Amino acid sequence: MILQEAVEDRRIPFNPCRGIRIPKGIRAERPHATADQVAAIVARQARPSDGLMILTAAYTGMRWGELAGLHRDNLDLDLGSIYVHPDVGALHEVEGKLYLGPPKTNDSVRHIRLPRFLTNLLATHLAEHPHDTVFPGARGYHQRRSNFNRRAWTPAVAGDPERGIPPILPGMHFHDLRHTHKTWLIEDGIPEIAQARRLGHRLAGVRGIYSHVTEPMITGLVDALQRRWETTQPDRPDSTVRHLRPVA
Repeated sequence: MILQEAVEDRRIPFNPCRGIRIPKGIRAERPHATADQVAAIVARQARPSDGLMILTAAYTGMRWGELAGLHRDNLDLDLGSIYVHPDVGALHEVEGKLYLGPPKTNDSVRHIRLPRFLTNLLATHLAEHPHDTVFPGARGYHQRRSNFNRRAWTPAVAGDPERGIPPILPGMHFHDLRHTHKTWLIEDGIPEIAQARRLGHRLAGVRGIYSHVTEPMITGLVDALQRRWETTQPDRPDSTVRHLRPVA
């Protein structure tokens, strides 16, 4: 920039740095969790609503704003599906003010099919509170991300060594649950196009034009998530974590 200013001021004939790209370095890999680690984070929540929100993030790959702004009308319990609305599909915070608006991109507008266990848990959860927001704060309104992180997320992942509570994944962010979900889909062999559609992404180039999501793909995806959840349940002898269960 300094050399370009010198060129414009006619102090040098050309900028020797023009066209040179500065390498950004290697970005550190973000953490991701196993299903048991997610269950352990959920088990540490004082408010069941917070635990269910974390569980929903891990098993859908939804962004914070999409979950914090989710309205009852956009949750279809009969179909077992969440709809991210194009106009009010995400909660935004600007200068301390919260408002509902469009999600991050046009491709973020999508239907997200839910595994059976999550549909049951959400049905029980909605029956227990009267608010329009699926995951309301203590007063029934939208939650602020900073408050949620301070109250629910950070204490759960970081633990408290002084009280004998070990960390689970220190330094993990709520957004890393999207990385977690993506990793699970890869492990389960889900087609790339189905992964992208679920996360609200678009495949580039020819892959995006000629690839299509089919009903068998969606069924295979949600069945794999259901099986992953079932491996964490306490009726298995190798499980030692307390979990959410739907109320009969």
